[in-house]
Amino acid sequence: MKQDHEKVKTDSDRLLKIGEVLKIIPVSKSTWWKWIREGKAPQPIRLGTRCTFWRHSDVTNLTN
Repeated sequence: MKQDHEKVKTDSDRLLKIGEVLKIIPVSKSTWWKWIREGKAPQPIRLGTRCTFWRHSDVTNLTN
């Protein structure tokens, strides 16, 4: 049982690239970035100038 809980926690904390995000939220890149500017989508986590990610849990919360 403990392993299942750890997997769920790991999945929700996982970082997604834009391509993975758009598989979950099927919109265009430009729409996704527009939603971020408008506050409709979560702000990205930037790990560098060209390294942008989103938390899996933040993205999946939009579908609920």
